[in-house]
Amino acid sequence: MDLMLILQIIVLLGAIFLGVRLGGIGIGYAGGAGVLILGLFLGMKPGNIPWDVILIIASVISAISAMQLAGGLDYLVRIAERILRANPKYINYLAPVVTYVLTIFAGTGHTAFSMIPVIVEVSKEQHIRPCVPLPIAVVASQIAITASPVSAAVIYMSGVLEGFGWSYPALLGIWIVTTFVGCMLTAFIMTLISNMDLDSDPVYMERLAKGLVNQAATKTTETPLKPYAKLSVLIFLIGVIAVVLYASAISPAVGLIENVVVGRDAAIMSLMLLVGMFTTILCKIEIGRIADTSVFKSGMVAIVCVLGVAWLGDTFVSGHANEIKEFAATTVAAYPALLAVIFFFAAMLLYSQAATAKAITPAVVAALGITAANPGDSYMLVATFAAVSALFVLPTYPTLLGAVQMDYTGTTRIGKWVFNHSFFIPGVLAIVLSVALGFLACMFI
Repeated sequence: MDLMLILQIIVLLGAIFLGVRLGGIGIGYAGGAGVLILGLFLGMKPGNIPWDVILIIASVISAISAMQLAGGLDYLVRIAERILRANPKYINYLAPVVTYVLTIFAGTGHTAFSMIPVIVEVSKEQHIRPCVPLPIAVVASQIAITASPVSAAVIYMSGVLEGFGWSYPALLGIWIVTTFVGCMLTAFIMTLISNMDLDSDPVYMERLAKGLVNQAATKTTETPLKPYAKLSVLIFLIGVIAVVLYASAISPAVGLIENVVVGRDAAIMSLMLLVGMFTTILCKIEIGRIADTSVFKSGMVAIVCVLGVAWLGDTFVSGHANEIKEFAATTVAAYPALLAVIFFFAAMLLYSQAATAKAITPAVVAALGITAANPGDSYMLVATFAAVSALFVLPTYPTLLGAVQMDYTGTTRIGKWVFNHSFFIPGVLAIVLSVALGFLACMFI
């Protein structure tokens, strides 16, 4: 390893950890600074900016923001809350189901924010430590990104794999089944191995003694829904269905539409913008207030983060493409599961499922010699795709921090060491199980 490579790695990791320390949009800022240093001082050509990922995120977020302003998200959260409160004893299983479905529907894991207080309260009412269902739910909301038909990660990866003979419906089916089952198996295992008794948690008892926890269970008072809340959800649902149907129709393996004029990316972006327009008109929302919604703000933060970090990652990966290809061609070809490890560690640093897939996949495809004529090893990408969801490793991701802060019982916490937090074990379990199931599914397809 020469000096220049060492310096480049230092800049890469330094920029990422600085961004993590800054938090939020600071990750994007630090990524941009890293690109500048690598380019001006260390002789690396700036990589490709992931415009397709950024624009898909922007269009989906704009549609969800309109739905939120119309009251649609409040309606969905209300349904989810009723499900949890109707079956409180099964909170360990229902919590990840709810967050998983919300992410599948919306294409963003930030919808989990709305469910965190409900999960905490229902857990407390059942004398269950919230640190059991809450981390599973947060992890499920992240992994579901790799199965959502409107997520930038799925759209990108399916676009790559379709060139190797995989159909969009088959990919969506594999990823939904494997990730969902993986999350449920994780919930089962964590329920078996975890201490569920809230009253035995020393931090909770200490907070209770100090009067920091309300002893009486409180239930949220339902506020009236906005007049067009249900309609906004219906409009968005129709948009999601339209995306799935069109993406399936133009899939080369399906071939319903042979002469494709509007590609998948353009179709999804235009459909989501159309959803936003119909929501604005039919639900009579004030369009000027869309930018003030929490979803829009978190979406813009995500866009800047993807811009900076994904650009930084692509710069480094492109600069060392030959070395990566050599490693992948020898080691990954012999041990396919290693690709999951690569995705895992890349996602841990890049902080985005789509950015990780975008940065790593082209190099792996080239290294393994995967082509339309020789698609044999493409199954590795299908099976290991869930590993790009390792955003929970460093305890700085927004939904993770939100869960820690909103768990007023104190059971969901971050230890003195970086990795000993409540999300690490369920997160690793969920990814390992999802990837294992992915390889199993590929054996039968």
